[in-house]
Amino acid sequence: MIAFIAALVTVTFLLVLDVYLYQPVRVVTRGMNASMKISLRGTYWTVSFILLGVVIAFFIVGPNYWGITTRNWMITALVMVYLSKIIGGVVVLADDLRRLLLKITGRTRKQNESPSYGRKIPRSEFLSKAAVLTAAVPFGTMAFGIISGAHDYRIRRATIYLPRLPKAFDGIRIGQISDIHSGSFFNKTAVEGGVEMLMAEKPDVLFFTGDLVNNQTDEVNDYVPVFSRLKAPLGVYSVTGNHDYGDYRSWPSPAAKRKNFEDLMEAHRIMGFDLLMNENRFIELSGEKLAIIGVENWGTGRFPKYGDLGRAYAGTEEAAVKLLLSHDPSHWDAQVKPDFPDIDIMFAGHTHGFQFGFEFGNIRWSPSQYVYKQWAGLYQDDGRYLYVNRGFGFIGYPGRIGIPPELTIIELKRA
Repeated sequence: MIAFIAALVTVTFLLVLDVYLYQPVRVVTRGMNASMKISLRGTYWTVSFILLGVVIAFFIVGPNYWGITTRNWMITALVMVYLSKIIGGVVVLADDLRRLLLKITGRTRKQNESPSYGRKIPRSEFLSKAAVLTAAVPFGTMAFGIISGAHDYRIRRATIYLPRLPKAFDGIRIGQISDIHSGSFFNKTAVEGGVEMLMAEKPDVLFFTGDLVNNQTDEVNDYVPVFSRLKAPLGVYSVTGNHDYGDYRSWPSPAAKRKNFEDLMEAHRIMGFDLLMNENRFIELSGEKLAIIGVENWGTGRFPKYGDLGRAYAGTEEAAVKLLLSHDPSHWDAQVKPDFPDIDIMFAGHTHGFQFGFEFGNIRWSPSQYVYKQWAGLYQDDGRYLYVNRGFGFIGYPGRIGIPPELTIIELKRA
């Protein structure tokens, strides 16, 4: 009964919104020729009825009835269309409230002009056009974020100076990729292009900092050959992220969930990634060594903690430089800095920069900053560093607005 009432309320609200915003659509299309008018108005209601049908289907059979990719696209379409209608509806509502207030107070105003360089148009027509335009802006922005932003890979570079860096490693180039989320991909050719961009940089060593999939390992099956191309002379090292454990879906049994994670570890092996499960490795050049430490997912938020940094660190005490791979950047302040002060650099991902924001030089903003103190780029504290990769893939909204997907190249230099 509760589900039925929720469905009825939701569908009624959206239908009222459709009818309400149809007012400015009628006004804007009024002067068009008959075929264009019928086409645009028909498209408006066709899209509305399809999406209302999606909402009803969600309540009847549940959102999990569809596959993950299909469900995400359906939800994205709902958000894009109805968020845009709500924003456009605010403009219409403002004009309706203005006219209601004039009517209540007994004041009258001639419907005359609005800011226009051509003919004078009635205020209602001007505001109708403004409402349609206002609704089109968020819709167009989100559509552009899917069409262009999802695979607009950018190389970001940083140079870090370390006083204890062994001479043999002076100038070593580290490539980082993070948050692949293979279950969200819809353009394999573009993904291949991103991998080729990173390989063109010829990094000496590669780090992958977690979240290979969204919910289950078979999402990556079609992309294993693609990411197997990630190679580096000193190796490719990886860790797990919060999405890699299968915690965000239901499993028929604990054994099925364990098998899924075993398959994920095997996928890393097949791709040539050296998966560090709370352990470490040394890379050597000319008799000198660097320690690479890798932990399973560990953060301060609501995500399960699998990492054991003490265990991963053990045996690296005498290394001149220690590099840590840990998916969640909140790990740095919570444990790495206070308890392991000789870890020189931590490489993380996880935040995606929220897949939304803007960056202009040193001026940047994203909703991610209200959740994570360190959410994108390079951070430094008393000679120790954290680099947060903005992510290669995406999840939920299948695009990016203002925060393009990232491929990182970090060069280490002797201070």
